[in-house]
Amino acid sequence: MENQGIKIDVVESRSKARRIKLHKECRVTFLKKDGSIRKMHARMDGGLPTKGGVSTLDPTKYTTVWDVDSGGYRAINNDTIIELEVLA
Repeated sequence: MENQGIKIDVVESRSKARRIKLHKECRVTFLKKDGSIRKMHARMDGGLPTKGGVSTLDPTKYTTVWDVDSGGYRAINNDTIIELEVLA
């Protein structure tokens, strides 16, 4: 996958997505749907329940995390992760 001159190895990106699920806290850089790059401080154990209590996103395509800086749930496309730094 390539966008804005950034090449993303989808297999490697999916591997990073699996690593997010194994750790409690990380910094993740990914390509957003609009083509911009986003850096996020994320946690797997969010602060508040999701609206309705259950995510409706396909877990094979998206990883739902708690955005520490913005204080809300965010979905990361498993195929567009550029960089992952495990914090805890």
